[in-house]
Amino acid sequence: MDDDRRAFLTELLTTPSPSGYEADGQRVWIDHVSGFADDVWTDDYGNAVAVHEGTTDASIAFGGHSDEIGYIVRTITDDGFLRIGSIGGADRTVSKGQHVTVHAETPVAGVIGQTAIHLRDREDETHQDISEQFVDVGAEDGDEARELVEVGDPVTIETQVRPLYGDRIAARGMDNRVGTWSAAEGLRAAVENDVDATVYAVSTVQEEVGLQGAKMVGFDLDPDAAVAIDVTHATDNPDIPGKRVGPVELGAGPVVSRGSANHPALVELARGAADDAGIDVQLQATGSRTGTDADGFYTARGGIPSLNLGIPNRYMHTPVEVIDSGDLDAVAELLGAMAVEAADAAPFSVEV
Repeated sequence: MDDDRRAFLTELLTTPSPSGYEADGQRVWIDHVSGFADDVWTDDYGNAVAVHEGTTDASIAFGGHSDEIGYIVRTITDDGFLRIGSIGGADRTVSKGQHVTVHAETPVAGVIGQTAIHLRDREDETHQDISEQFVDVGAEDGDEARELVEVGDPVTIETQVRPLYGDRIAARGMDNRVGTWSAAEGLRAAVENDVDATVYAVSTVQEEVGLQGAKMVGFDLDPDAAVAIDVTHATDNPDIPGKRVGPVELGAGPVVSRGSANHPALVELARGAADDAGIDVQLQATGSRTGTDADGFYTARGGIPSLNLGIPNRYMHTPVEVIDSGDLDAVAELLGAMAVEAADAAPFSVEV
């Protein structure tokens, strides 16, 4: 990954973007794609779209979701603590004892409180629900806290982007900044190849709370096909129950999903383009649902042929998600190869 692309990824990862509060992250994405797209626009909820205008009627959209999990201020106690709720699938087992930022009008630093191990009854320990946890911003009382924050302010865990050994990177919010990064870089590849198809790159909102942005964009754009790029569970660390998912490995390439929303013609396009470009891919079975924006795209309007293209990710929905940058480069290259072949592959339909 070159310095420009790495800087773009880092800026995405360090810009908080919890579901429903994605505007800052979307501005980063828009600024980047504006350098090579023919046009860029947003809708009323903040979904962002960039386009390469092709010379044929064929069109394909590459989408990732811009939002991340987090917390939201539910109430402010008279003692000056903030009771919180979850935004999306926040993991209650990793939240306590974390530094956080409350994204008020002026950001406020805080911590999610954790009773010291010396004072806890360790014979009967359970993980408290998020709704039972609290943020300490240092306020003396409720009046002081209410001068700093309001009910409804979002909260995110404060972490760094940390390079690990080799090509591995750890950070909060890989889910799914790596998807929006890939959509943008796939569009860049399509522009550089001056492909015949019209190619959209999309950065959706509110995936973590019900695929809402994909439903909006799918209806509005109505492309011939849509590829949802999102993280998928890497199963190559020691504590993964092998019967649940897998096998998927970091550094072994993009993951092409098969089954449910994944349209056979797009599966064929992805695998064929990968073979032609010499890109290694992994396969994943999704018999009932993908759990990604592909599930929102494929039922839009009369049905949009869709595909979930996965990026292996360890420790999903924790502050230390780990990906391999080589997989990101391969995803961007694969999307560019799919864009080259999209005009010839369209229309996308099941033969019956």
